[in-house]
This record gives sequence, C-alpha cells and structure tokens, in this order.
Amino acid sequence: MDCRYNIDDIDKIVDYTTWSDKRKIDTLLHINNVMYSNLGLDSSRQERSTTQQLSKKIYKAIKTVSPELGKSLLLDMES
Repeated sequence: MDCRYNIDDIDKIVDYTTWSDKRKIDTLLHINNVMYSNLGLDSSRQERSTTQQLSKKIYKAIKTVSPELGKSLLLDMES
C-alpha cells in the first residue's frame, strides 16, 4: 500500500493516468483509514468533525473514479 500519501494528495491520486481505478480507490480508502485510526478517546469534537469532513471529501473523490461505490459510501456516511 502507498503509505506516503495523505489527504493533500487526493486530487493527484484521482488524476493518475498510470494507476488502475482499484489502486486509486485502495489508496484513498487507506488514507481514510489512517485518519480514523489516528482518532482516539481523547480526540476533541473538532478533530472528529474535521476527520468526518475530510472523509466526505475522500468519498467524493472516489465517486469520480467509481460513481456507484462513491455514492454508496456517501449514503452510508449520512445514515
């Protein structure tokens, strides 16, 4: 997995022409996972809210690569 990427690389990842859609989605989901893994019991409401907003941004990027998966992830987030 490409661990060197972070939230600032979303647009760059989506625009890679040499990467498969699966690799793009896997990398974006990995970034999302790392963000949530870094939250803890001592995380503030602001930190949790920021992570949720960034997660939504990732899901929207995934929607540009795979509309069906992105839509599903966004709907799950709202429920």
